[in-house]
Amino acid sequence: MNAIEILKQHNIKKTPARLSMINAMKGCTSPMSENEMKTQMGELYDRITFYRNVQSLSEVGIIHKIVADNTTVKYALNSCEHGHNHTAEHAHFFCKTCRAVICMNQIKIQSYQLPEGFQFSDCDVIIKGLCKKCNVMPELQLEPQL
Repeated sequence: MNAIEILKQHNIKKTPARLSMINAMKGCTSPMSENEMKTQMGELYDRITFYRNVQSLSEVGIIHKIVADNTTVKYALNSCEHGHNHTAEHAHFFCKTCRAVICMNQIKIQSYQLPEGFQFSDCDVIIKGLCKKCNVMPELQLEPQL
């Protein structure tokens, strides 16, 4: 599904910035940071417009935001190829060495029994450690957490 079809399917206005953001994420195999999208968007990038579009695209379920730590925020497309999957129903992995964020589609988020009176909205699971690439370099091993 191309960017125009995605916007149409979600009944959201087609703008050059939104098309550019979706195309940038479609062309990348991992979640993207604001700076990575800025590079891909070129002259279409404007910080205020970017954040307004992140909000709009998130609200309708086209993208999801991954907050890995205090300084790392990435964005990824939700899959609409097989129906509407408007939540990131998978865990994300954050490498403490190279700071990569990876969608772990094979690890589904479990359901939690909440106490009476609480209502579930969403759940973010961030697994932190070393990615495959960094784990093979012994000199980059993590310090034990105290």
